[in-house]
Amino acid sequence: MSDAGSEDAESGEGTYRFKNGALYTGNYLQNKKHGKGVFFYPDGSKYAGDWVHDQRQGYGEYLYANGDTYTGEWANNKRHGQGTYVYKETGSKYVGCWVNGIQNGPAELIHLNHRFKGRFLNGKPLGRGKFIFDIGCEQHGEYIQPVQEKEEEDEDEPPLPLEPIWKVSEITKLTPWSPHDEELLVSREAAGAVAEEEEVPSAIGLFWKHLETPCFDYGDHCFRGLISSDVRGFLCFILFFL
Repeated sequence: MSDAGSEDAESGEGTYRFKNGALYTGNYLQNKKHGKGVFFYPDGSKYAGDWVHDQRQGYGEYLYANGDTYTGEWANNKRHGQGTYVYKETGSKYVGCWVNGIQNGPAELIHLNHRFKGRFLNGKPLGRGKFIFDIGCEQHGEYIQPVQEKEEEDEDEPPLPLEPIWKVSEITKLTPWSPHDEELLVSREAAGAVAEEEEVPSAIGLFWKHLETPCFDYGDHCFRGLISSDVRGFLCFILFFL
């Protein structure tokens, strides 16, 4: 195998212990990990799955040193394709697409009592999506990437990335909407745009608009469009069922 320090090309199945304390057991081809195998890393993490020419490639499960796990597709040693990442500390999990090790594409981010369904770009939610609450309602909206304005004296410095902001559009009962239905939702919003311009703002509309103002911290909550999941779920329940 490539890290074994052996000059002889080997093929077959077996167990090899590396000088740094790592251990591999499984198939190998011409001195490289190839086929099915389990690799125990020196930091306590472990990968069990497919290998191609010493690379994690195909399908496999990675147990990280901090207790997190990833189960899904791999390419060139990176999470790539469909996969599920479980965060041990919170119990939350990301189920969806990965590109070169980064969350990218349609996915669900599942928490204890609610989940977000939408799209991710470079590891962050972006575009249309919805929060689905176990109490039986949904909050539809859109994650918008804010544009940072440059000061004249900072023209030579690259702007710092800003976190996407969640903008609420409507609250509904549970629906089968998915990220692939974006065109349908856009056409529906366009059809109602004229009526919305002349409609007298309701108390509920004004309330949500207030939540989308700049953030005012209160403990662990941020009172604007992007608020804590517990507060958002409670408001969803109150506003929809009143």
